[in-house]
Amino acid sequence: MKILVTGSSGTIGTRLCEKLIEKGFDVIGVDWKPNKWKEDINKITTIADLRDKENLKNIPTNVDAIVHLAANARVYDLVKEPDMARDNFLSTYNILEFARENNIKRFLFTSSRETYGNDTNEAHTEDMVRIDNCESAYTASKIGGEALVKAYWRCYGIDGIVLRLSNVYGMYDDSDRVVPLFIGQAKNNEPMTVFGKEKCLDFTYIDDTVNGLILALEKFDNAKNETINLAFGEAATIVHLAEAVKELLGSSSEIKLEDNRTGEVVRYVADITKAREKLGYEPETSFEDGIRQTVDWYSNN
Repeated sequence: MKILVTGSSGTIGTRLCEKLIEKGFDVIGVDWKPNKWKEDINKITTIADLRDKENLKNIPTNVDAIVHLAANARVYDLVKEPDMARDNFLSTYNILEFARENNIKRFLFTSSRETYGNDTNEAHTEDMVRIDNCESAYTASKIGGEALVKAYWRCYGIDGIVLRLSNVYGMYDDSDRVVPLFIGQAKNNEPMTVFGKEKCLDFTYIDDTVNGLILALEKFDNAKNETINLAFGEAATIVHLAEAVKELLGSSSEIKLEDNRTGEVVRYVADITKAREKLGYEPETSFEDGIRQTVDWYSNN
């Protein structure tokens, strides 16, 4: 298959393109900035801002499936700048229109565990999302994206799979997401701030996430028009993350505790039963192993 990956210069996009190429897929990337990590992926990346529909005219149309990763994905950034949520709506709408106009019938949309909001459920199955639990503009952009994907399935016959990701971490990330942020701070023996002492989330190592996305492409007909959690299925506190990074790096950083920030989910564990049944998905990297591999990668890169 020939696959179009939006957001191909990002963390997940880079690793996904890398693994798809290894498996023999024909891959085209699109991003609004070049890929800083992998020159071979940069060579197959079209630079285009998906917020402007005119820019999509430069993207090759002879593809079998689209994996739509492109998004502003830092929750608190979108609390501070809700225009970034509008960007997510526009890019999702425009790439779905691109699919409709070019008769591309397979569409993977990466949503988020943020769609579940704050509730009291121990583990979250795919039917538990409620609009009333929407915590942030980012959440709204993902719930809206899911709705658009389902509308285009029903109205235009574009089969889609919605994949709800959860705290993906690993290589190819120099953002201020919590894992690379803590690694950088611990290396420099700087204070590490945990926003929410009780915050407990389902961290997913990047290779498990990418494996799930590839399984969704390979087993598309078995999972089309479904919503599926892609995560590890267990949770770790942010305090434990900070302690683990600090120990691995032999850091003297102080771990500071502050209140949870506006718009952020406090606790999330995914029920990944459906991913196992529909995709044959089985995450392989525990939190402890994943953090160790991630620290090693950053130490060498």
